[in-house]
Amino acid sequence: MNQYETVFILTPVLSDEQMKEAVEKFKGILTNNGAEIINEELWGMKKLAYPIQKKSTGFYVLVEFKAEPTVIKTLEVNYRRDERVIRYITIKNEKYAAQYAEKRRNKSKKED
Repeated sequence: MNQYETVFILTPVLSDEQMKEAVEKFKGILTNNGAEIINEELWGMKKLAYPIQKKSTGFYVLVEFKAEPTVIKTLEVNYRRDERVIRYITIKNEKYAAQYAEKRRNKSKKED
């Protein structure tokens, strides 16, 4: 299993409940396909660098997970089909990126 992280931006017109429902949907897609979710971070509403679909802000969400490569295609097809998602990116973490992500997670837990 490889380690991945995905960041997706949800449209800002969603309520908190709708945003959390969308996040749970994508986490469910991952777990139903055998992925192990390592970390989830809701970054909240942020300003976009440029307007997307006439929107200047969006809800940012980061999910780190371990999965087989075939799961990524399923996840990204679902991103494309969901009108709440305005942008997404999924990255495979190499050995050093995975170590850095773990250090970052541990550091943020100590600050809480």
